Amino acid sequence: MATFDKFRSVYTHDELMERLRGIRHVALDMDGTIYMGMSLFPYTKPFLEGLKELGIGYSFLTNNPSKSIADYLHKLETLGIHATREEMYTTALATIDYIKQHYPAAKRLFLLGTPSMISEFEAAGFESAADSADDVPDVIVTAFDMTLQYDRLCRAAWWVSQGVPYIATNPDRVCPTDQPTVLVDCGSICACIGHATGRRPDITLGKPDPNMLSGILSRHGLKPDQIAMVGDRIYTDVAMAHNAKAMGVLVLSGETTLDVADKADPQPHITADSIEVLGRLIREAHGK
Repeated sequence: MATFDKFRSVYTHDELMERLRGIRHVALDMDGTIYMGMSLFPYTKPFLEGLKELGIGYSFLTNNPSKSIADYLHKLETLGIHATREEMYTTALATIDYIKQHYPAAKRLFLLGTPSMISEFEAAGFESAADSADDVPDVIVTAFDMTLQYDRLCRAAWWVSQGVPYIATNPDRVCPTDQPTVLVDCGSICACIGHATGRRPDITLGKPDPNMLSGILSRHGLKPDQIAMVGDRIYTDVAMAHNAKAMGVLVLSGETTLDVADKADPQPHITADSIEVLGRLIREAHGK
């Protein structure tokens, strides 16, 4: 295992340099990786600029479906990062793709999600089912809903108890924040519904599901060993990298502590303080 000041790796130093030289694309988690809340990490822009200089592409992936693609692009622009729709992939898009593939006749959805997320589904041709026992949805979608209302939570639980197809956008228990609060995420909302109904989602999309990376691999004609998945969570970001046979890089700038990382099995391929350290390693691998 190679180590120095602010990183560790399961590879020897020479093995790590060889693996990094083969990376052609970096998939980046957002919350806890490139920013925290509305605070951009100071090393994010230099990191992205360094990738461009080396001809390495990047994409932004997030398990947070609470904002539309347009909202995310606006947020990144506000933080000083110009990105395109093609560089964004959220669990809302992954869920839309999944429903169209597996429930092609589905039209009306009962959505536990923010208005911004719901607009993404409606733009894709779906309709929102009413909060009524007379409006039976084709599919229930549970997401990170910061506008959650008790009556809608109860209605979702009712349809879950009646056997309607049930999809969760992501497994995250909490959403990272720089504020003194706990942001209850989709996984915790599903735990509430599960406790009430005895039923878990039929499928939970988002990281660690490897399909979150498959679109990027296909779009850029890449092999799994040519992409690095970088994020601050072992149970989503790193787990997805392992599931997709890609390189998994854990950064300690968000949710996960070093003590937690030490107990992970399997281990991240690289554990680093931040993407700043990863950028340094990539430059070293390329002789920069």
